Amino acid sequence: MKKVVVDVNALLRQVIELTRARWHDVPQQAGLVIDLDTELVEGLPPVLGVEGELREALAHVIFNAVDSMVNGGRLMISTEFVPTRDGAHAVRICIADTGLGMDEETRRRCLQPFLTTKTEEGKGQGIAMIQSMAQRDGGRLEIDSIPGRGTRVSLILPAMVGVAPLPAVSEWGGLSTGQSARRLRVLLIDDDPLLLRSVGEVLTDAGHHVQPEVGGREGIDSFVAALGTPASFDVVITDLGMPHVDGRQVASAVKAASPATPVVMLTGWGRRMLEDGECPQGWII
Repeated sequence: MKKVVVDVNALLRQVIELTRARWHDVPQQAGLVIDLDTELVEGLPPVLGVEGELREALAHVIFNAVDSMVNGGRLMISTEFVPTRDGAHAVRICIADTGLGMDEETRRRCLQPFLTTKTEEGKGQGIAMIQSMAQRDGGRLEIDSIPGRGTRVSLILPAMVGVAPLPAVSEWGGLSTGQSARRLRVLLIDDDPLLLRSVGEVLTDAGHHVQPEVGGREGIDSFVAALGTPASFDVVITDLGMPHVDGRQVASAVKAASPATPVVMLTGWGRRMLEDGECPQGWII
């Protein structure tokens, strides 16, 4: 995957909106409150990395933070420009919570591949992969945690001082938030209505026309019905894990009906799928 010069603050603002359902809407429905505090330093130099991987990593850390705040709490996201030991400079991204926290043994072990500290299978994994990504890009991952007080995850990446970031967001198949971007008809498929609304609002605010569908079968039916008409879709965005008809089946059906239509797969396991060769040609993850 291609590395680009990334505006960290712009990417964080995007991730905050994309994850809004998890840290705001879902807790609110359960009668809980998670307050968000952001301190993003202006004039921050960009970093060099794979934009999609960074987006996925930051969203994963936010999800872990939210899951740890079982009674509500405070989510704190910040950036800063810091010196490094070798006299260079780095960008530090901090995501902190006031949740359950971890003891030292759990904190140390959470960097081991596939460890989960959650009771639900599949939750809490991925921190080791984020650490590998940071090390590959010349940075590092730091985790500070106190049981009962919360956790702070810091991603430190080399700063590209004096370099301007490229326009975002190229890896989303043209779904840029810039005003000059072409407006697209987007079919958005997810079995979670809250995530549908959250992602849909981001894309609508960017000027795109979004049709949400709750479920894979409904999404396929809508795509096929619109094909060849003025209402046909320019791009399909689908969740991977859905009951009955999952994202793989959606993508296969879309590609069978219209091979040229881009399919964007929303998943927390995109990097693993790519490394394991599980991403069919033509998919965007």
